[in-house]
Amino acid sequence: MSRLKIATPNEAQLTVERLYKDLERRIIASPPGLCPVDLQLSFLRMCHAQTCGKCTPCRVGLGQLANFIEDVLEGRANMQTLKLIKDTAQDICDSADCALGYEAARMVLAGFEGFQEDYIHHIKTGKCSCHITQPVPCVALCPAGVDIPGYIALVGEKRYEDAVKLIRKDNPFPTACALICEHPCEARCRRNMIDSSVNIRGLKRMAVDHAKANTVPTPPKAESTGKKIAIIGGGPGGLSAAYYLELMGHHCVVFEEKSKLGGMLRYGIPNYRFPRERLDEDIETILSIGVEVKLNTRIGHADGEISFESLREEYDAVYIAIGAHTDKKIGIEGEESHGVMSAVEMLRNIGEENMPDFTGKNVVVVGGGNVAMDCTRSAIRLGANKVTIAYRRRQMDMTALPEEVEGAIAEGAELYSLKAPHKIEADEEGNVTAIWVEPQIISKIDAWGRARVVQAEVPLERIPCDVVVVAIGQGIETRHFEEAGLSVKRGTFSAMSDSEMKNAPGVFAGGDCVTGPATVIRAIAAGKVAAANIDEYLGYHHVIPCDVEIPAVRYEDKEPCGRIQLAEHEAGERKQNFDAFECGMTEQEACQEAHRCLRCDKYGYGSMKGGRAAIW
Repeated sequence: MSRLKIATPNEAQLTVERLYKDLERRIIASPPGLCPVDLQLSFLRMCHAQTCGKCTPCRVGLGQLANFIEDVLEGRANMQTLKLIKDTAQDICDSADCALGYEAARMVLAGFEGFQEDYIHHIKTGKCSCHITQPVPCVALCPAGVDIPGYIALVGEKRYEDAVKLIRKDNPFPTACALICEHPCEARCRRNMIDSSVNIRGLKRMAVDHAKANTVPTPPKAESTGKKIAIIGGGPGGLSAAYYLELMGHHCVVFEEKSKLGGMLRYGIPNYRFPRERLDEDIETILSIGVEVKLNTRIGHADGEISFESLREEYDAVYIAIGAHTDKKIGIEGEESHGVMSAVEMLRNIGEENMPDFTGKNVVVVGGGNVAMDCTRSAIRLGANKVTIAYRRRQMDMTALPEEVEGAIAEGAELYSLKAPHKIEADEEGNVTAIWVEPQIISKIDAWGRARVVQAEVPLERIPCDVVVVAIGQGIETRHFEEAGLSVKRGTFSAMSDSEMKNAPGVFAGGDCVTGPATVIRAIAAGKVAAANIDEYLGYHHVIPCDVEIPAVRYEDKEPCGRIQLAEHEAGERKQNFDAFECGMTEQEACQEAHRCLRCDKYGYGSMKGGRAAIW
């Protein structure tokens, strides 16, 4: 018997592993705007390289499929080529022996269905239908289109007031987004190719902490146009539209149902995440330019309410930005018991400083989104004895930000994943005593790439509790607007792509009431878009000025460097109160983090390959 040796990776294997890691980072950093046909060919060639070569569909078929797509990109294809691509991919998908083959072919089929028009455009014109300049990833993924590299460079030079001015050009809530934005801009940051994304939200917070929004001058207002705009809803979307329209010279009147402005920023986000005084900084700035506000005012048909029809008659345009403020029911037995409350109700009470008393109680929060985490962490701060999160999927499937889930668990919450609510148990007096849940198991992947769940063949489980908080989503109150003749479909307004309502000239809508519950930055972006479209509807084309000079690009080497994370107060300390738990950066940290930016607004974009064919 020959001696065996312990297998250890050699230099070649280690290098290949590093190359795989580099490839993963490059995929993560892939920006929007790339040619989808070119990108698909690259993935297909990688799949072909991974095959073992034993079966003909993989060894020959994937190579031939790649040649066909190459012909499309090089201008050698015709419409018959598209049929060959589809038929070949289907044959490989049906006959390949392993997942490498049929998944590669399935990917081609999915792409062929998703962007067939791009294939056709290549064949007919010899170039890609995408723009010849690739967008800066962070700017492209920011719903409001904020000049992110610009304000990062300004923070790096400690020009905080200019940074706030530049942010405000596209987003009048710099403070709100610095503290609670979900930062989609970081998802495709090209810095991922080197190490990890730039902490964009943290740098924005550095700017607003050192130059508070209500101390930074606003741009000069345009000459008055004499036009009046009614805005229904004083949340981030409505106030954003009001800000830009007022700067354009149109007078805006905001009608708000509650006693204070802010919408879900005030009544849906707890103080520990977004202190109210910081919200007031943004709102004070918006009102300072002349926006008129009518609080405690409902739009409807009841006595004492202003009718929607009267607004249309009195104002030159109307923007509806009412948000999603109604709760959704689970639809299970016992949901009307005492001790069951919705997330909307709970957070609204906290926002109105009418704090629920959970002292010594066991609380179960049903849901897995950011709102559910807000309720969970608030319940802990309200004195609950035990807080449990019941979620019907896995932790990795939760829609809440990972740091929010991790924060809740660090503060003492228990996560019961794969537990779907079945019924709520109550005593003879109707008070909640427990919630029964159905254990789930992970099943097939759905069309969105998310694993479905099915009920496990095991008994129901009982979770004793005194309070159940339902955090499974919000709805929109549309009844009065439907009665006024506005188009509503599946609980949301049917607005066109330019935010104008169908068959209602001069009436615009945006934000949650059109898209369903979404993020703050999306509501702000909708308000910005609506302002521009209302301005065009009124016959104008105003441009919001910004006189900030962006710093020149620094030419030092961009060496690998760790990402600066915002510090938080210790979990045992922060869960005792509603004080802000997150800390800002120091100047040293901010300068280092700002200089990690690759300045993609100047370099690394603007590809002129045009689908590999001449574009001149």
